[in-house]
Amino acid sequence: MTRNPHIDPSPFTLDGGSVGVLLIHGFTGSPPEMRVVGDHLHRKGLTVSAPLLPGHGTTVEELNRCTWTDWTAHAEEALAALQARCETVFVGGLSMGSLLALYLAATHPELAGAILYSPALLVAERLLYLTPILKYLIPTRPKASNDDGDLTDPEAKLRSWSYEENPVFAAHELLKLIHRVRRLLPQVTCPLLFVHSTLDRSIHPKSVQFTYGRVGSADKEVLALHNSGHNLVVDSEREFVAEETYRFISDRAPAPPEAPG
Repeated sequence: MTRNPHIDPSPFTLDGGSVGVLLIHGFTGSPPEMRVVGDHLHRKGLTVSAPLLPGHGTTVEELNRCTWTDWTAHAEEALAALQARCETVFVGGLSMGSLLALYLAATHPELAGAILYSPALLVAERLLYLTPILKYLIPTRPKASNDDGDLTDPEAKLRSWSYEENPVFAAHELLKLIHRVRRLLPQVTCPLLFVHSTLDRSIHPKSVQFTYGRVGSADKEVLALHNSGHNLVVDSEREFVAEETYRFISDRAPAPPEAPG
């Protein structure tokens, strides 16, 4: 089962100028949750690509058949396609998407910068660390009734498509991805913007501090929100997040991006 089945979870591309942004959704989510940021950047003249990660947008069972390397490979393909169209490319990601953004930043030093929304290097859900064993007992588990309960906008949930269940096999792959990206942090040297909320119940309060202190980047900013939940790209401060994303990009692009025409 899925939340908001009326929403199309397909990937989207918005054609713009020579500055491109790859936006990567979170675990069990889909590209529509990146739409507010994507639309704002496109109105400013940027080209935007939001891929649909393997196993997402279909069924929980399909997601449980994926590995973390399926996600990194797909992110690599989406990045290559965007780089073929744009002279300068940034990457941004939400939660698990931020892990993939860091993975790409570590392996592609040519990236102009990365935006990390609710970076999930340390998570608050302790059950994640039990998934290597738990996955052999139960393939899925229901999401808690208060899941997304940290969202402050009552309409926020209506802006995203996601699964109603947590796939446990896939969650173990997420854990593997976390461990892999942690080891890669010193190789991340591009400019970084960390965006997190003090109300976030999904990532550990020290996740940003942990990541900030281990990346190799000299140019790094932290933006702390106080009226958003974990999925801050669809919550109360989503427009502010979109504006700050554009500011970060425009300050670091070779030339200020201009709207078409």
